[in-house]
Amino acid sequence: MIKITMFSRADTIKGQGVGSAYNELIKLLKARFSNDFDVQINTYKKSDISHYHTINPEFYLSTFFKRRRGITVGYVHFLPETLEGSIHLAKPIQKIFNWYVLSFYRRMDKLVVVNPSFIPELKKAGIPAEKISYIPNFVSAEEFYQMSPEKKLALRQSHKIKPDKFVVLGVGQIQKRKGVDDFIRLAKENPEVSFIWVGGFSFGKITDGYEEYKEVYENPPANLTFTGIIDRSELVDYYNMANIFLLPSYNELFPMSILESFSCQTPVMVRNLALYESVISGYYLGADDFEEMNQDIKALQRNEALLKKYACLAHDASNYYSESHVGEIWYDFYTGLLKKEAKEVNI
Repeated sequence: MIKITMFSRADTIKGQGVGSAYNELIKLLKARFSNDFDVQINTYKKSDISHYHTINPEFYLSTFFKRRRGITVGYVHFLPETLEGSIHLAKPIQKIFNWYVLSFYRRMDKLVVVNPSFIPELKKAGIPAEKISYIPNFVSAEEFYQMSPEKKLALRQSHKIKPDKFVVLGVGQIQKRKGVDDFIRLAKENPEVSFIWVGGFSFGKITDGYEEYKEVYENPPANLTFTGIIDRSELVDYYNMANIFLLPSYNELFPMSILESFSCQTPVMVRNLALYESVISGYYLGADDFEEMNQDIKALQRNEALLKKYACLAHDASNYYSESHVGEIWYDFYTGLLKKEAKEVNI
């Protein structure tokens, strides 16, 4: 049995995709591979593999005890530039933080990215390509699924949403990078549509644009609802109440919210970003800017066939990024690390 230690503080801040991805992986390994992997959390006992999900300083220090940590794996959920528009730090602090992030990644024996578009950036930072692997995120179909029409109707009634009301859903932290400005503007431009944003200020007052967004959060347009940070188990209800899921982010990796929406067979609309092309191309409706998003929302309200088309594409995407499919990739990855090490020792 392979001993794997997971290092993570992702659960200390609610409402982060990093925490969702971490929890999904832990549940998968324990449910499907309990006879193959002995998974421990944040322990400093000797391990065959140490998998770092977050870059906390105490975890960084642990990498200097190589014999106890075994093969070190870093999970790359972000690069320094992807945090622009998320948190606001003084320039000297930002510079130190950027150095620290890349230093942490360089200490790893192996890196796993959730989007292959990050591989060139890591290579620019001096990390050899052979040290980098791509494994996509996934979500559990038991937690995120399409509900029956009757259940959807009951949910709308409980949330005081009319059966025929067109609902646009956004999910994520309230921050500039997420494109919240456009989401708010779309709500103002489409008063006949109900807009719901699920998420809050996970980073508090250091959130980029906090004061501006806090004002709108507390005094939104009549057709815009901010739920704040909710338990992840409640998210499935919102995906099923929505006609479309909209993520207008300017910068992303591989958002869990997109996979959650796919799994619920809710049509997905995103801002056109190059990084989506390598992972979910063909499964979503893309828009270049506010004007296109606005036009597409109006078109989807009028065209039931178009809605069904993207609901079917969401279903196809959910099959590809299923728990079983990605689980096999993780199994091969972990077991392959030790096989490679054994081969190198024999050589």
